[in-house]
Amino acid sequence: MTLMTEIWTPRLDPHRGTLHEQILEALRREIGSGELPPGARMPTHRHLAQSLGIGIGTVTKAYAQAERTGLLTSRVGRGTFVAGLPDERAPRRHGEGPIELTMNLQALAPSASRLAETLARLRRRPDLGDYVGLAPQPGFDWQRQAFAEWLGRAARYEGVDWRRLLICTGAQQAMALALDEIGRRGDTILTEAATFHGMKVLAEYRGYSLLGLPMDQEGLLPEALERAAAETSARILYVQPTLQNPTARSMSRARREAIADIARRRELWIIEGDLYAPLAHAGWGSDAAASALLPLASLAPERVFYVSSVSKALAPGLRVGLLVAPDMARFDRLCLAMRAVCYSASTFGPLIAAQWVTDGTAEMILGEVTREAASRVVLAGEILGSALETPSAPTSLHAWLPLGELEAERLAGQALRQGVLLTSPSALAVAGRSVSGLRLCLGAPADRARLDRALRIIASIMANEAEAPSPSVI
Repeated sequence: MTLMTEIWTPRLDPHRGTLHEQILEALRREIGSGELPPGARMPTHRHLAQSLGIGIGTVTKAYAQAERTGLLTSRVGRGTFVAGLPDERAPRRHGEGPIELTMNLQALAPSASRLAETLARLRRRPDLGDYVGLAPQPGFDWQRQAFAEWLGRAARYEGVDWRRLLICTGAQQAMALALDEIGRRGDTILTEAATFHGMKVLAEYRGYSLLGLPMDQEGLLPEALERAAAETSARILYVQPTLQNPTARSMSRARREAIADIARRRELWIIEGDLYAPLAHAGWGSDAAASALLPLASLAPERVFYVSSVSKALAPGLRVGLLVAPDMARFDRLCLAMRAVCYSASTFGPLIAAQWVTDGTAEMILGEVTREAASRVVLAGEILGSALETPSAPTSLHAWLPLGELEAERLAGQALRQGVLLTSPSALAVAGRSVSGLRLCLGAPADRARLDRALRIIASIMANEAEAPSPSVI
């Protein structure tokens, strides 16, 4: 059945350029949010012009550009319709099945709504044929320069030497390349007590041992790292200083300097996972204290392999990871490893991401992603209250629910039976752990209504657990 939107009146933003550009931006926004679903019939040119009090030519120009960029499609004798995402490629999270809270992703709509326009723009590139071939091992130079500038703007990693930046197939490959460069099978890798599941999988596959170190509200404790470095043979630390996954905690400037100092004195290699920094800094804004939260790679560049990605800030499906080597000798070896493993990263994901970074689309998408993330963090706080640990940035994609080990496992099991999928606590915990709880991936549900439902189920389970009588001891 065709949805009718004859009464659609877009909310125009006078800061978005000319009138037809404002209409186009409103289309992107409302198609991305789902307010204008695929297949919806658009108002006629005359009807929309009258409702907005503008000339019909302005509407015609906006519709024509929206058709060229794939947002709308017209059918002779029937009208103009929302194209949106083709059904077969629509995100699977839009179903009515179990509510997914295990994938730590942002809502896909902001980047998806702009993809067709970007592809249309890329078609006009005179060098498009170059991207059907293979990229150089580190990626194309102009893209590496663009991503280095993006890290400076979005992640506060200023002065990145693009010549040491390698484009990878996602952050997972970047971590694997770094570990293979500095580690050997059987090595112990130090990390936070609860850590990114991808690192756990990588360590198990490659034959490394993980040792989890105690944390506090700022993340990894420096004294725990100092002690582990002195008492073990470990030479590698994997750490996430900003919006740590899974706890959403962030290190202060003093904490970062302490970690960097220990790495230098103990000659530790650091693999720094900094995927969430663009989200955090967008939430913190221009606050002077937040601006001082530099990456560890800025504080001890000679000891750090810096790993980032566009997956959290822009779009996970592009599979664009970024790896900055501590020096050119290590960079050359990483390029050799890339050639041995897959020759080079795919060309089209980095092409799209680099286009977004250079033409300003990346900032627009990041703004949309963080606004939605902030709304979801507020929603989680309203429903779960003090039981939820407030993320260190208001724009986090995930939040931490501190619970005892058995309590966390029990809640995850009960939530599953009521249609809410949560990551098993054991999937994130590391041997030697001192923290336990559940990670809530707030960006995973397709819309806030499904997130609201999932959070209320979790809150209900916790309330029932609290009211249940304690078992008698005889």
